[in-house]
Amino acid sequence: MTDIREVLPFLIPLAIAEIVLLVYTLYHILTHKTYKRGSRMLWIIVALAGMQFIGPVLYFLLGKEED
Repeated sequence: MTDIREVLPFLIPLAIAEIVLLVYTLYHILTHKTYKRGSRMLWIIVALAGMQFIGPVLYFLLGKEED
C-alpha cells in the first residue's frame, strides 16, 4: 500500500491551488452584482459544494459576467 509521505509532494500543492481558486472565486462572486446565469447565492452554493475545482470552474465558465 502507498505510504502517505510518497504522495504528499503532489497533494500539498494541489490543496493549496484548490484553496486559492476557491477564495478568488468567492471574492469575485461577492464583489460583483451581475452574473450571466443565476444569482449570487446560487453561485456561492455551487462554489462551496463543488469545492474541488468543479464549482469555481463552473462559475468562471457559466456565471461570470463579461466586463
